[in-house]
Amino acid sequence: LKAGGVAGVCVDLILFPLDTVKTRLQSPQGFRKAGGFRGIYAGVPSTAIGSFPNAAAFFITYENVKSMLYHGSTSYLTPAAHMVAASLGEVVACLIRVPSEVVKQRAQVSPSSSTLRILSHTLYHEGIPGLYRGYKSTVLREIPFSLVQFPLWESLKDLWSWKQGHVVDSWQSAVCGAFAGGFAAAVTTPLDVAKTRIMLAKAGSSNASGNVLAALGGIWRTQGLSGLFAGVVPRMAAISLGGFIFLGTYEKTRQLLL
Repeated sequence: LKAGGVAGVCVDLILFPLDTVKTRLQSPQGFRKAGGFRGIYAGVPSTAIGSFPNAAAFFITYENVKSMLYHGSTSYLTPAAHMVAASLGEVVACLIRVPSEVVKQRAQVSPSSSTLRILSHTLYHEGIPGLYRGYKSTVLREIPFSLVQFPLWESLKDLWSWKQGHVVDSWQSAVCGAFAGGFAAAVTTPLDVAKTRIMLAKAGSSNASGNVLAALGGIWRTQGLSGLFAGVVPRMAAISLGGFIFLGTYEKTRQLLL
């Protein structure tokens, strides 16, 4: 819990500006109208509050499910164990992540409004369901992301450990995390764009219903391939750096605590 929480806070706060740029590139009104480079830390209180419990919930689930699946499993089933553990971890973590993400993204494209004002506005007009708008699309983004990132991260660590004859150091785990995260970020960007559009959609609009396929279809018809991969560069940069900081910090903190 502590290792995951510390890792989550470090990566989210350090890389917040890149996340803001990515959100504004993906927003329906466009980068400049969403704020451009102004108020680059808009929405950071929401992230600061949600980051620790979100990351902690993920790693508690991931490590426990992984350890249960490891018992009696053969080596060729190990990647499947990582996939299942990471997917279940994301489902649990998204219960905490999505409300924080909704408020954060709305603040990022409305830098003149405070986080508290956006939270109260969402609750007043949409209630608790408004804070969970995009839960399904977030899970549908995070599960494929985790199916790529975590088996790749574990495999790269195992390969590096085998090559050098001992378990990887925390900085080596971080490098593996950067490669795994960047690759996973690139291939799941269209799902991230759909999730952003759903969270930012006005109440009552077609995207507000949360239909991921409909959101993807609308983006494809209006903006084509470039729309589906809007923000791919800052997303890859943020998640590559994030993978380095997040997974490296997690490994180092866990080593210190255990």
